[in-house]
Amino acid sequence: MENRLPSIDASRLAALERVADGLGSAELYWIAAWSAARAERLQRGEASVSVAKAPAEQLTILYGSQTGQARRVASQLHARAEAAGLAARLVRADAYPQRDLAKETHLVVVISTQGDAEPPDDARGLVEFVLGKRAPKLPGLHFAVLGLGDSSYPEFCAIGRQLDERLAGLGATRFAAFGEADVDVDAVASPWSDSTLEQAKQALGTTQPARVTTLQSVPHRATPTRERPFLAPVLDNQSIVARDAGRDVRHVELSLEASGLSYEPGDSLGVWPRNPSVLVDQWLASLKLDGEQAVAHDGRNLPLRQWLSTERELTRLSRPLVAVLADASGDEDLARLLRPDQSATLAKLMADHQPIDLWRRYHSAWSAEELVAALRPLTSRLYSIASSQKAVGEEVHLTVGVVDYLAHGERHWGAASSFLAQAGDEQPLPIYIEPNERFRLPQDDARDIIMIGPGTGVAPFRAFVQERRETAARGRNWLFFGNRHFTSEFLYQVEWQAALRDGSLHRLDLAFSRDDAAKVYVQQRLREQGRELYAWLQDGAHLYVCGDANHMAKDVHAALIDVAVAHGGHTPEQAKEWLSGLLQQGRYARDVY
Repeated sequence: MENRLPSIDASRLAALERVADGLGSAELYWIAAWSAARAERLQRGEASVSVAKAPAEQLTILYGSQTGQARRVASQLHARAEAAGLAARLVRADAYPQRDLAKETHLVVVISTQGDAEPPDDARGLVEFVLGKRAPKLPGLHFAVLGLGDSSYPEFCAIGRQLDERLAGLGATRFAAFGEADVDVDAVASPWSDSTLEQAKQALGTTQPARVTTLQSVPHRATPTRERPFLAPVLDNQSIVARDAGRDVRHVELSLEASGLSYEPGDSLGVWPRNPSVLVDQWLASLKLDGEQAVAHDGRNLPLRQWLSTERELTRLSRPLVAVLADASGDEDLARLLRPDQSATLAKLMADHQPIDLWRRYHSAWSAEELVAALRPLTSRLYSIASSQKAVGEEVHLTVGVVDYLAHGERHWGAASSFLAQAGDEQPLPIYIEPNERFRLPQDDARDIIMIGPGTGVAPFRAFVQERRETAARGRNWLFFGNRHFTSEFLYQVEWQAALRDGSLHRLDLAFSRDDAAKVYVQQRLREQGRELYAWLQDGAHLYVCGDANHMAKDVHAALIDVAVAHGGHTPEQAKEWLSGLLQQGRYARDVY
């Protein structure tokens, strides 16, 4: 008689997927062993494995994450807390029942700040609740907040700081000081997590850690991670704009064969870049330093050229770096920019300059050791994946706008985009998958989707359309795409036209801003198609936006409010609440940067 494994229904499988999302390999093997032990007991006719009730006091770890960093830090803290025997739960901010806040005794919040003091999309509702009038008094709560941000923005970690101050204002007590982590997240997050976990253990005590008997040793290859990336061979790397476009956009295809990596449409690919050699040469020449000089720092001894090539951030300014330069040069004008009332001027400086520009302008003598210590560690970059694995198999595709421009009398490059633009057969790329659980296609494939992705923001929507074609999804697909010129910068034009013909794309609205005297952007197309756009949304469509956070995403959001006012009979305030409701329902998702 054939021994068949029973199937599991779709709803239970989806629940298991939610439980497993974000867990590491060690945690998944723990679950596998626990499940096997439970099944063995049931087969012997024994009662279900009993699970001790959590004590009244437990550690709740909340996270709000836009790019996955806060989720990663919170997940690691949760795993360590459980391993230490603490009763702990991990909750994404938009899944947290707000009524639970008044019942919490020990709470950790890990939350990022986006752009100009914006919360991550999955935490907007929680932040509004905590900062608003309905937040309860919290005299029995002990809390700790870790803010994640980018100090190249003036409002660094503003959301985390606001929550930290507000919780204290509601009567709660800090059991760990507020932490501020820059883009080199682990430099702050790791020691902060150590200290916070120790404080939590002292406050809550620990239960006996669960012991799991290993049923069988299963050899396995560790799945690549941010800390242990996979070296992916380059299969294809081609420009997808005309030669006269004025800027380069690359389509890059990488092999995932034998990596064990998998991804879903909406996920991002993390890439560890190498700074362009011409940029490193600029630094060495400008500061008159020897690239072969050995430099000892943080227990490592490397040639200066290697520090600047693979270990240090050369293309992104930050507030701490501006402060170091102001101090070293003694320039009062530069120091003045660090005052709170100069935040707008500082923001403009950091947006328009790379670090090398300030080093040239504010002269001072630097040793190789001082330079390495002053610069931030080089961090990975995230790119929206431009392919469906169901369509391309063991490959992953990217759409990369190459940063290469003249400013302040010198040529400038982007670190990761230049690295990817030059990638070829001889040099595999260190990569990993960064899941984006909030930027997913609807589980109900009969739902319509509306995709707004100008420029390289169209990347994930190439993946969406491929996926919907491969799964024969029943819902309609509507794409809004924009760029500067139709003839030279219509990214994936042939693919979109083929998709319209085969029915995997139902509508395509275009906006090219430099082809006519009057500039036209995607937000204008949204207003023009407002009646039908609003009708789709009222019928249950999901709305997606990808691309520039500082301008495009804000302009699109404003256009959506106008559409709701013009065609839904809302007041502006009601329209904002309507959009907020779509966010909370997961029907308005943004992948913005």
